[in-house]
Amino acid sequence: MINQEKLIKQVTDYSETISLSSKKSTALFRNVFIDTLTNTVKVQNDSDIFVATGDIPAMWLRDSTFQILPYLSLTDKIPEITHLIHGVINQQLAYIQHDPYANAFNETSSGAHYTVDKSNIPISDLVWERKFEIDSLCAPIHLASELYQKSGYSKHLDSNFWQTVKLIVDTFITEQHHETSNYIFNRSNGPSTDTLSHGGKGAPIGYTGMIWSGFRPSDDACLYGYHIPGNCYIVCVLDELLTLSKTQPAPVELLKRISRLRSEVESGIENFGIVSAPNSNETIFAYEVDGLGNINLMDDANVPSLLSLPFIGYISPDDSIYQKTRKFILSDQNPYYYSGKYLKGIGSPHTPKEYIWPISLAMEGLTSNNPEIMQNKLDIISQTDDDTLQCHEGINVNDPSQFTRDWFSWANMTYCQLALRYLNI
Repeated sequence: MINQEKLIKQVTDYSETISLSSKKSTALFRNVFIDTLTNTVKVQNDSDIFVATGDIPAMWLRDSTFQILPYLSLTDKIPEITHLIHGVINQQLAYIQHDPYANAFNETSSGAHYTVDKSNIPISDLVWERKFEIDSLCAPIHLASELYQKSGYSKHLDSNFWQTVKLIVDTFITEQHHETSNYIFNRSNGPSTDTLSHGGKGAPIGYTGMIWSGFRPSDDACLYGYHIPGNCYIVCVLDELLTLSKTQPAPVELLKRISRLRSEVESGIENFGIVSAPNSNETIFAYEVDGLGNINLMDDANVPSLLSLPFIGYISPDDSIYQKTRKFILSDQNPYYYSGKYLKGIGSPHTPKEYIWPISLAMEGLTSNNPEIMQNKLDIISQTDDDTLQCHEGINVNDPSQFTRDWFSWANMTYCQLALRYLNI
């Protein structure tokens, strides 16, 4: 059983040794680095750990991964961190086994839901929301792989892990052929971005080899069903599984399916996801495609994003196609890139116009090898927190006192991730 009080003290003591380029940056880091462990983590039992997203009392599979990931830098200094991360992975795997199509879950089977949906598919009392987002199934694998690669800890890579991987792979293969899938999502009491068109099945698609996703990492509906950053993330985690299998026992037949699926998704990205930039002969990554010729050129602040491709391990930050894509999405050619009196960067249709996200500002630094850019992003984020010592969801580019979400742990920990990279920790 994890001694949470002891762990909080150890992490607090460590955070006090961290100094950044300004007093404000340092104060923000020290506050939010311990905030996640103190205020979002709940030890369920000897093996499972629930991680709330912040001001919403639910655990997102994706968010919880990125909330916990920065703590991996401490495993050599605070070995108990490995048990914390193992517990989070256990909880994530249990949720996936319960419903691989859900994106967010309750701490208990309380019956709490974001809202009542009209999909005619019963939603479990354990599920907060049942939006199918392919990154939700990638993130726990990524966390499990990173735990092993960074620390050598392997107790989580047991038969239960590989059984869950099989369920994930089965789900991905089903959604390669979404037209025959039973999954629908039909919500009638919200904006159009909160439900799927065509009776809950989503816009028509053609086969590409990629995996269909109903929703983006922002929880907004995909315009076109093949989310390119999400499929890039799938390639990355399938590679991680193949790497893990070299040292950890894994079912041979499952590995064959993983290898075949990886090849099919990669081919789909190369054949459909790399497109011509507007008014240019240069090629860039699309954000979404449908396999029928329709293309969505944009980027969203939420990870996985096109901006984050080097961070998730898909591509080198120096790759020419990535650099051209980066230039495109960090410009007004991206409809969700905003520039104002105080800030400029990538926002999201999930939040108001002219609001950019600290997550995307931090990601600009995390996908750069330039320490000056990293420091600049750390300083900008800390200077626009409205003296709350919290990183928000979105911030008005002309008035940092206007922001969405007082408490958003994913944003906090992405800031910490950048700070630790800047310090080479």
